[in-house]
Amino acid sequence: MSLIDYFIRRPEFDIFQMRADHLEEVADLHRQRFSPPWSAGEFHGLLSQSSVFGFVARQNNAYAWPAMGGFILVRAGGGEAEVLTIGVDLRYGRSGLGWRLMQAALTESRKHGVESLFLEVDQANVPALGLYRRLGFRKVGERKAYYKGGGPETGGADIMRLDL
Repeated sequence: MSLIDYFIRRPEFDIFQMRADHLEEVADLHRQRFSPPWSAGEFHGLLSQSSVFGFVARQNNAYAWPAMGGFILVRAGGGEAEVLTIGVDLRYGRSGLGWRLMQAALTESRKHGVESLFLEVDQANVPALGLYRRLGFRKVGERKAYYKGGGPETGGADIMRLDL
């Protein structure tokens, strides 16, 4: 441990079931990570469906109000589920939050009788692709020009599947 490590408090996070009072912060984080962003109202509309569940990661060792570190939202039905969106604050990238949020979603998916979990991921998002592969997801399809950037550029999406 270096001297700097001794004086710097590393953020620690707890995972909670997503609730309506989290949605403004979830929408703020979504806005930082995605374009077009989803509003708190859009998240509320999804979360109010009985087949949709989500989790948030909140910092537990902050001096002020615990910071939102990440979120995941999943829709389950008919033995399958889809990760609708997942995001981790850029300040906490590569800290294991994505893994922990996915583990919470996998556990809850099993409780819903899910046999296969699907997601779509930007082919340019190398960290996310690595996470999903480590979790056991495999590519089962592709959507060309699925993600639209701010200009003429577009990116493809890999469709990935994990059998539970």
